[in-house]
Amino acid sequence: QVELVESGGGLVQPGGSLRLSCAASGRSFSTFSFAMGWFRQTPGSEREFLAGISGPGDKISVADSVKGRFTISGDAAENTVDLQMNNLLPEDTAVYYCAARKSTTWVPLSSEMYNYWGQGTQVTVSS
Repeated sequence: QVELVESGGGLVQPGGSLRLSCAASGRSFSTFSFAMGWFRQTPGSEREFLAGISGPGDKISVADSVKGRFTISGDAAENTVDLQMNNLLPEDTAVYYCAARKSTTWVPLSSEMYNYWGQGTQVTVSS
């Protein structure tokens, strides 16, 4: 079993920054063996892929919609994956989720490809 816990959400003004962190744990989890992704969801919408990183950390994918503003990074020693979000816009308001899939060589882009999910953290961008 794998447990994911997100943190770092909150209220931020437009143009501001937030750093979300996802802490992974579980007997079967190892950073090298799991691809990690960040998604977001607003009411009535599908979960949107934002960024992902492969198990070894050698492959990163970032959605075009946030490229240049969002950056994903992993810390194998801490079993954490962070999402740095800069120049936030009101339309970035959503619940942000961390996800994991056992994989070592590629970055899944679809929510259906991930096996484990965190509980989500709310990000609100408003003045």
